[in-house]
Amino acid sequence: MTNFTEVFQILNIMKRINILLVFFFGIAMISAQSSQSETEQTAVEPTAFPSFGMQIDETNVISAMEMSEKYSNMKIADTLKTKFVAKVAEVCQSKGCWMRLELQDGQETMVRFKDYGFFMPKDIKGKEVIVNGLAFVEEMSVKDQKHYAKDGGKSEAEIAKITALKKTLGFEADGVLLKE
Repeated sequence: MTNFTEVFQILNIMKRINILLVFFFGIAMISAQSSQSETEQTAVEPTAFPSFGMQIDETNVISAMEMSEKYSNMKIADTLKTKFVAKVAEVCQSKGCWMRLELQDGQETMVRFKDYGFFMPKDIKGKEVIVNGLAFVEEMSVKDQKHYAKDGGKSEAEIAKITALKKTLGFEADGVLLKE
């Protein structure tokens, strides 16, 4: 009888140990799952900037000042693949098919969109964008200057003052992020 009581007590103790082990194991699993989902959420959560054209990200972006310096070293017909951030100075009010971005010292670059493949909202003047694509320097014809002036909402008097070729800083964007 003593042996049966001792065996019963040992089994009872083992049963309690098993219950505690299951309890601690369950807590450990919940904790591991919680920290794993937090890690996944942090790693997967993308930046919430509206994207236009080709999907781009915020990595390897240079400033508008750095872009101005790059343009100053370029000649007509030079090109440079790059990505930079700048403030929108003007947007085509007809379709959103071009925009001008502010650079350093009052300079601006005229941004067009690759293959006329996407447009920008017309109300983004003053907002920052990240553009990815091809920078270039060109001479813009009088006809093109007048066309862009008209799209930009310039008066007939302002448009009439355009009479000569103009060296311009251009950019063909294949992707744009609108910072909000």
